[in-house]
Amino acid sequence: MSITEKILCSKSHEYILKNEDDTYTVGLTDYAVEQLGDIVFLELPETGNEFKKGETFATVESVKAASEIYMPISGKVIEVNESLVDAPETLNEDSYEKGWLVKIEATGDEAEQNDLLEYEDYKEELE
Repeated sequence: MSITEKILCSKSHEYILKNEDDTYTVGLTDYAVEQLGDIVFLELPETGNEFKKGETFATVESVKAASEIYMPISGKVIEVNESLVDAPETLNEDSYEKGWLVKIEATGDEAEQNDLLEYEDYKEELE
């Protein structure tokens, strides 16, 4: 099963992947990364920060534009992908396996995921 079969995507182009330990990995979809172009800078939150669904938790800058990245579900940051800060271009190469942004513990309820789309539906909405 590919990673895109397991993720849920937001309309603002973030994804969540539920991990085996009930935490979530959060990142940008391949579509978002493609639209941004060459990524040159990434600002990520600190471990322990808490965000509500829809709040800005990170910023990404590419040669084209700077964009805010929104938290797809409420959660507390438990791990940050520090390697991206030094090598933000990793996002362009692989936004799922190596280019994830943060790992969180969900603090909201499951209903927060109701407006997230499975990858196939997300791709259809883009067309």
